[in-house]
Amino acid sequence: MSDVIRTRREGGILEVTLDRPKANAIDLATSRLMGQTFKAFRDDPDLRVAILRTAGEKFFCAGWDLKAAAEGDPIDGDYGVGGFGGLQELRDLNKPVIACVNGMAVGGGFELALSCDLIYASEHSSFALPEIRAGTLADAATIKLPRRMPYHVAMDLLLTGRWMDAAEAHRWGLVNEVLPADGLEQRVWEIARLLESGPPLVFAAIKETARMTEGLPFQEAMNKVMRRQLPTVDILYDSEDYQEGARAFAEKRDPVWKGK
Repeated sequence: MSDVIRTRREGGILEVTLDRPKANAIDLATSRLMGQTFKAFRDDPDLRVAILRTAGEKFFCAGWDLKAAAEGDPIDGDYGVGGFGGLQELRDLNKPVIACVNGMAVGGGFELALSCDLIYASEHSSFALPEIRAGTLADAATIKLPRRMPYHVAMDLLLTGRWMDAAEAHRWGLVNEVLPADGLEQRVWEIARLLESGPPLVFAAIKETARMTEGLPFQEAMNKVMRRQLPTVDILYDSEDYQEGARAFAEKRDPVWKGK
């Protein structure tokens, strides 16, 4: 799409690369480009999985571009479809997105990784929310972190702005795997290809169910699913793929998913 946002397509996999030297910080124009990229991914029926990576090895992403802000980009400006980084608020994104974190994920860069479904990180990667030191709020992280890790650990990160290395992030369950830098992308592509071969309608139902039932009492959440009140669940149960899964199991063969 541009020198800043590059895409590579292999079958049903879309690799999105953010390349803004020196720290892959995101200004308003970049955020809008990312939003358009992930919107196109969401709306393309032939694409099933996305990988988000960044160029370089020092920074995954430094978050909001403070230099651009100093030059006039308002922090409450138009980030484009999907909000900051194109992922944070993109509605109905019911396909898996994998973060390939190689380097420092800082502030909004940490939040960008948290917007993905799976996070794989290199051994030298680290994470921090330094907004507290600038007198501002790490808004998305303040909402997400206490739901994804022990409350007191999340508060520690938010209130102190300290650094967390990849090993600690893995220990708290924020990172799926920590790998040597030279094996990171190979592993991410291996997972992407595994997901590409999976049932897209089930993935969509998983993502919507998890998103729409968060915070609901268990029985209320189950009622939404069992009564087919979620569009992706309703589509799944009437689909050819739903029947194919049962037939393939009975016939002791691999299913052929059509996404319909």
